[in-house]
Amino acid sequence: MSTNLSAKFSESLTERGRNQKRHRKLTWPWILLLVAGGLLLLSALRVVTGVDSLTSFGVYSTALSWAVPIGLAGLGGLWSERAGVINIGLEGMMVMGTFTAGWIGWQHGPWAAVVAGMLGGALGGLIHALATVTFGVDHIVSGVAVNILALGLTQFLAKLWFAAPGSEAAAVGGNDRQSPKIEDMSQFSVPWLADGLRSLEEQNWFFVSDTAGIARAAVDGVSWVTLLAAGLFVLTFFVLWRSSFGLRLRSCGENPVAAESLGVNVYTYKYAAITMSGALAGLGGAFLALYVHYYQEGQTGGRGYIGLATMIFGNWRPGGVAMGAGIFGFMDGTQLRGGGPTIHALLLVFAVLLVGYGLWKLYKGSRNAGLVAVTFGVAVALWYAVTDTVPRELVEASPYLTTLLVLCLATQRLRVPKTIGKPYRKGQGT
Repeated sequence: MSTNLSAKFSESLTERGRNQKRHRKLTWPWILLLVAGGLLLLSALRVVTGVDSLTSFGVYSTALSWAVPIGLAGLGGLWSERAGVINIGLEGMMVMGTFTAGWIGWQHGPWAAVVAGMLGGALGGLIHALATVTFGVDHIVSGVAVNILALGLTQFLAKLWFAAPGSEAAAVGGNDRQSPKIEDMSQFSVPWLADGLRSLEEQNWFFVSDTAGIARAAVDGVSWVTLLAAGLFVLTFFVLWRSSFGLRLRSCGENPVAAESLGVNVYTYKYAAITMSGALAGLGGAFLALYVHYYQEGQTGGRGYIGLATMIFGNWRPGGVAMGAGIFGFMDGTQLRGGGPTIHALLLVFAVLLVGYGLWKLYKGSRNAGLVAVTFGVAVALWYAVTDTVPRELVEASPYLTTLLVLCLATQRLRVPKTIGKPYRKGQGT
């Protein structure tokens, strides 16, 4: 059955591919060259602008931490949407993850909080699966309902469990908007390598110290949940693209009727995918609770929605999701650790990238797109030249503005699962 499904699935993808423009895949030498070029650009801009935080360990360590919940939400969305179910409810599932992590974490420790967060998010996923798969509710309506339900339920339970007069939680700092404190989770550092990179960073050598400061963020004081998240990205790739289970699951998002005709229980695979989606989003919520040592109302800050943006930017692939999460995490880390001067320096980065993108579009023959990009790039460069900083409101909004910009640039190369969002009932192909 697996061989027949693979042949039919491949035939469906091939038929779609005939109507789409083929893009050359990046090879590892090109990827390494682009990374080196990006590091060189940041090093040069640090020297030109005098803003050392552009390549500092502190900014990139914070960026990595904030990239984790966004990346996990995006990865959760990938699981669900590869099975054909739109998951707007990722934000609500993250909220349920933060709450259950705070509830269990203060009583039983940080690792219990991780497990509880995943279970809380998985519960939200099951609700979404029940509504969309079993009862055929519109996916967007169900996702919005999950978000509203999660917000109301956690507010009610926080008052009941954390703020009840005379309760143990209230006695140790809990209130109707916050759980008691969760114990610290130990961090991971690579012996000798972290110290060596720190020494190189302190030398202030062009490019070498900049690269060391950035690389050190990945090996010094890293949360164990960050390592778990990295492992889940790798695991997702092998499960969804290198196993028969993943082939069947993706076939449910591409052609569920064909999958059913070959013996695949489409409902089961959709339930599994959406539940996993919720668990991953819940883990992202648990990370947020552990990072600040509390569950707090409004803690997710829309990161479930930004996770959806990373999934779209990443074209429903784990590597693309990780890259998108890194971009958004960098903007979060920059506005938290670098502030106005760093965001102001990044205006020059955006100007260079926009002009470069515009020139590439002109070279490819896309005159209108190229001229618009070059014009905006020059305008941003002039903005940088005539100002010394950016308003605080713009600094705080920078992650969300980046989301809009990235989505605008990503829409030209998307390959959406074929039947995503479409209702499916068992036996509809007969």
